[in-house]
Amino acid sequence: MDLYHVFFDLKPGITERTLLEKLTLYMAHLKAQGLIEQHRLTRAKLGFGLKAHGDWHLIIEVRDLAQLDAAFQHVATRTDPVESAHHGLNSLVQNPVFALYRDFPDPVRHHGQEKF
Repeated sequence: MDLYHVFFDLKPGITERTLLEKLTLYMAHLKAQGLIEQHRLTRAKLGFGLKAHGDWHLIIEVRDLAQLDAAFQHVATRTDPVESAHHGLNSLVQNPVFALYRDFPDPVRHHGQEKF
């Protein structure tokens, strides 16, 4: 699995409930299209978060980079219904920081022939 991370803060005046509603709508659309496997939303607890990354953390799981690229291509069309769902979430957040990680070890990895 590849894990696409988005760390962010909410814009002033945005409620947690609004965030959850818009996030659920957007993620449900992507999942229904087969463009993501699942997602998870977390929040820093008791202020123990990475200050430079905001209070909120969205993790989107995809099978591989091909699926992630398909999701990006779908969103890049800027057509409805994905445009409205993406804007609905994106308009609520500020200071996003993005990262991409993978499960380790990779399922295709062989052992014993490594050169480094």
